[in-house]
Amino acid sequence: MERLVKGAWLVRGRAGLSGEGVGLSGGVRMKEWWVQVGLLSVPLLAVYLHIPPPRLSPALLSWKASGAFFTYKHQSIFYRDSTGAVGSSDVVILLHGFPTSSYDWSKIWEGLTQRFHRVIALDFVGFGFSDKPRPHHYSIFEQASIVERLVRHLGLHHQRINLLSHDYGDTVAQELLHRYEHNKTGSILINSLCLSNGGIFPETYYPRFIQKVLKDGGLLSPIITRLMNFFFFSRGLGAVFGPYTQPSQAEYWDMWTAVRTNDGNLVVDSILQYINQRKKHRDRWVGALMSTSVPLHLIYGPLDPVNPHPEFLQLYKKVLPMSTVSVLDDHISHYPQLEDPTGFLNAYLNFINSF
Repeated sequence: MERLVKGAWLVRGRAGLSGEGVGLSGGVRMKEWWVQVGLLSVPLLAVYLHIPPPRLSPALLSWKASGAFFTYKHQSIFYRDSTGAVGSSDVVILLHGFPTSSYDWSKIWEGLTQRFHRVIALDFVGFGFSDKPRPHHYSIFEQASIVERLVRHLGLHHQRINLLSHDYGDTVAQELLHRYEHNKTGSILINSLCLSNGGIFPETYYPRFIQKVLKDGGLLSPIITRLMNFFFFSRGLGAVFGPYTQPSQAEYWDMWTAVRTNDGNLVVDSILQYINQRKKHRDRWVGALMSTSVPLHLIYGPLDPVNPHPEFLQLYKKVLPMSTVSVLDDHISHYPQLEDPTGFLNAYLNFINSF
């Protein structure tokens, strides 16, 4: 009996050792498989992260060819300057939003040239065709100084300027207005200011989730910006357009191409610090609007999820009762100049012709 028991234990022991051998062999094979996947993924990821920007579409090529560049502190800044209406001396400067470019104004450009003698737009540093340095401390103050330098570059520093702004450009316009009201050297002589769908009040501003992640992502932000692609960009941007006013696929590609030019996707997280700057300098920038005697107007797309209705509009009218307001159709969202160019242009021209 003792021999039988010993024999049984011996058989079990051998079986166990044999099972362990199979397990060890399977584990080695699994480990080898993961190593192979890893080795294959590294070059593929490297290629992905260095995909060149898309080629400029004919529309973007035409936009760029119609513009020029000037230098601000070793940075090349793109701008467009069109001569328009004969018999008018009025000048308008257009300040675009985040994360797009001066091309945002393309749908109302011709209409503006029929009213103004000069129609001017620029790509802020970090946007569009302008330089996108990194590392770099992007700030609203720097962007305002770039606009002032452009005005001097064009010999318009003694000319009264109408400002038309959107989103990020609203905040740049607020800083320019503050400098003008406080007689800062080099400030622009502002004739009028028209804002549109910008985060004027931090308390009614709701940035998108990805903006919050990139703004405060720390070490994660550079990874996300490198992994950004057309699919995620178009999905994210589409969320701030109305359901009936979505850009075409070609228009999304133009926006993405402008971002990717000069590796602009890699500086998005740095530019997004403007959200923190708005909070820090709220009194300065809202105060500029409250104290100005410059004709002030707001064109508002009420479906905007970033500056939602009615919360934003109620606060705007309460804080700035002297401003006039144009509210566009209910289905117009955060990009009114692209979603309803005719309505936007008519609202702006009605404002300009009212004083």
